[in-house]
Parts: sequence; C-alpha cells; structure tokens
Amino acid sequence: MAGRGQGADRFGKLETWRAMVNEGAERYGLRANRLSTWRTMARQGKLVLPAPDDPVEFAAVVIDPPVAEPLINKTSRPEIIVGAVTIRLEEGASAARIAAIARACAVPA
Repeated sequence: MAGRGQGADRFGKLETWRAMVNEGAERYGLRANRLSTWRTMARQGKLVLPAPDDPVEFAAVVIDPPVAEPLINKTSRPEIIVGAVTIRLEEGASAARIAAIARACAVPA
C-alpha cells in the first residue's frame, strides 16, 4: 500500500501487543499496566517470587512392571484379498511366493 512504511507496520504490531496484554489482564482481573510492569520486571530479572510457605514436596511415583504383550502366532496363514476374492496361502508361505501371487492379482492401471 502506498504511504505505509516501516513505522506503520511497527504501529500495527504495537496495537496487536496492546490488545493481547489488555485481553490477558482482563481475563485475570488485572490492570493492563500492572501486567506490563510485571512482564518488564521479569524480562530484566527483577521480578522475585516469594518463597513458598510450605516446603516443596514431590509426589511419589509408582512404576508398574511392564505388561507382557500377547504372543503373535508367527505361523498364521497369510491372506490376499482382491475385491470379492480372498486367497488364503499355506502356512509359512515365503515372501517371494506371497509377492508372486500379489503381482499376479494386480489390476493393470
């Protein structure tokens, strides 16, 4: 746009930042200038939080033993399904045999 320079872009970003600060302050019942002051102090390392009244405690962690995974029957019969046709291969069919049957069933594109 004509007439819009770097200053106008910076002004737009500043207005967006102000809107975000105002929205956040309103959400928590604070004044926007207080939130901005806290943010500035935190950025400068000047915001110090009070020590907790009670000593810090950690929750106990209980780790259950790993659950055994169900055994997979490695000698199951492979099936090739093409449309309404199901081809059940013999138990323990080799990868080469399965690939050959799959290629034979392939529909040309």
